[in-house]
Amino acid sequence: MEIFKQTNFDFLGKKWPFIILSLCLTLAGIGSLWVKGGPKYGIDFSGGALMDVNFTKRPPAEAIRSALHKRIPGEIEVQEVANSQDVLISTQSQSSEALQSVRGVMVAALNDAFNHKGAGKLDINTAPELDLAAALRQGSASLSDDQVQAAVKAISDYRNTHSGLVANLDDLAGLPGITPQVLSAIKQQCFAGNFAVRSVETVGPKIGADLRQQAINVVLIALAAMLIYIALRFEWIYGVAAVIAVFHDTIITIGLFSLFGKAIDLTVIAALLTLVGYSMNDTIVVFDRIRENLRLQRRGTFTEIVNVSINQTLSRTVLTSGLTLLTALSLFFFGGQVLNGFSFALVVGIIVGTYSSIFIASPILIFWQDISENRKRRARAVPVESRSRGVAKTVK
Repeated sequence: MEIFKQTNFDFLGKKWPFIILSLCLTLAGIGSLWVKGGPKYGIDFSGGALMDVNFTKRPPAEAIRSALHKRIPGEIEVQEVANSQDVLISTQSQSSEALQSVRGVMVAALNDAFNHKGAGKLDINTAPELDLAAALRQGSASLSDDQVQAAVKAISDYRNTHSGLVANLDDLAGLPGITPQVLSAIKQQCFAGNFAVRSVETVGPKIGADLRQQAINVVLIALAAMLIYIALRFEWIYGVAAVIAVFHDTIITIGLFSLFGKAIDLTVIAALLTLVGYSMNDTIVVFDRIRENLRLQRRGTFTEIVNVSINQTLSRTVLTSGLTLLTALSLFFFGGQVLNGFSFALVVGIIVGTYSSIFIASPILIFWQDISENRKRRARAVPVESRSRGVAKTVK
């Protein structure tokens, strides 16, 4: 399927605005990284804790941050999830010992600030199943073990299907295993708190540093392997041009992460590796058409042949890049906070990777071709000049 037929756009004649744009984005990104002391890493790479908390009525982010600062030292980041009452709370890297108890400390800090109706009762939204079972036995000694286990399972299932929250204890009435006697015991021993902890992730500082180094190594190995592959399949200059273009894509993407204050975690590294392969594949398609046209000995300069090759692959580029971009945009707008970094990297990488194949990799080939032609012309000029001098001496 071809969207464009017999196009003759002068892409390479318009290369300088895109090259200047790339230079500006690269310098801005590097400047941001320098000012901020490097990329902003997620807990996967820096170490720390990440807690997903769902509130019945979400308090201001500053109030959450202030409550946690009373018990947890260091930087605390609070991210409000759009279109929900969820909040993502991340803490700075701590010692391994502190991380083991960080969940309890964070819950205690939030309880002090936002749960004032407990009066010594157990919070049904944050209590573990063992504590719930003990509270039910204490509330009604006549409950059998089977009744207690059935009630605890019903409460757990309800929390799992309602984003971890029991907004009102009466909402449990009628559930399998929640008899009037059980509900009475629940109301006697428990209360419905204002929040629930949906998940907690912790990564130690040493593990985070190891993961960060491994991620860097993976990206560098991928670039080196692709350089070798393209150098063997085409010529070494093709491999250099492709790797420079991919490196350009990666630097700009990381720079934009720094400019927008987004954290780099394992999902972002997965997106970067995806983009390395995607951008490289797009570049190879253009290079393959250039090589094919050179073999056909098309008329025109090398620049004209490259321009024709880009036009011939234009429909394929628009179809693949456009459809992939639509998918990435859907993830970015509707994928939620967890996939935000991943989808942002995909959106930026697809856009930058597509134009880098045309406006970065191809001009590098032309630049090197011009240097090679100049060298050949100088090499041919030297013997001619030497013969001319020899003839002049003979005439004398």
